[in-house]
Amino acid sequence: MTRADDTIDLQDFLKLSGLVETGGEAKFRVQGGEVRLNGEIETRRRRKLRRGDTVEYAGQRLPVDW
Repeated sequence: MTRADDTIDLQDFLKLSGLVETGGEAKFRVQGGEVRLNGEIETRRRRKLRRGDTVEYAGQRLPVDW
């Protein structure tokens, strides 16, 4: 069973990790196909991330963990 606080939206992760400065930029980058989730291009900005996922953007690769 997964609790709601065990996930984070992709756009929020991008902002909180400092990869983008604003929510608007996150939306633009994700919907533009510039972000990869677990090696695959992800275009859904509200995609739920879980611990163990990996986000790649602008040459950086970050594990999802909190």
